[in-house]
Amino acid sequence: MASVSTYLNFDGTCLEAFEFYKRVFGTEYVADVMFMRDIPSGDDAAPLTEEEGGRVMHVALPILGGHQIMGTDILPSWGSTAVQGNTMYINLICDSQDQLRELYAGLADGAQRTQEPKAEFWGDLYAEVVDRFGIQWMLIAALDA
Repeated sequence: MASVSTYLNFDGTCLEAFEFYKRVFGTEYVADVMFMRDIPSGDDAAPLTEEEGGRVMHVALPILGGHQIMGTDILPSWGSTAVQGNTMYINLICDSQDQLRELYAGLADGAQRTQEPKAEFWGDLYAEVVDRFGIQWMLIAALDA
């Protein structure tokens, strides 16, 4: 079955971020977390530092409505960099205003609260937050939900 997920890149904080998201959403990883040290060594790969070996290669976590967020840590020794920007949000369409407020409160822990939950002219409760890992979230719930 086809699906869509959101893939997030971190600079050494992927596991910490996903443990946080796991608590916020109350879900479990789809499979065991894979680490960079699990990559088979080969002639084409530069050796990893001990710190880089402990970085996350892949993690997947269901959040809402069958959607998964996935993540990885970049490897500086392989020339990778993580750049935080404003080009991507994870948009959560919540089942209720209570669910929106609960998720907002969880994601807002240590975060930049860019818009507290507020009734908007288009008929939804809406909020925005940039979490403590730099990930931007939009939360929406129908006002009559």
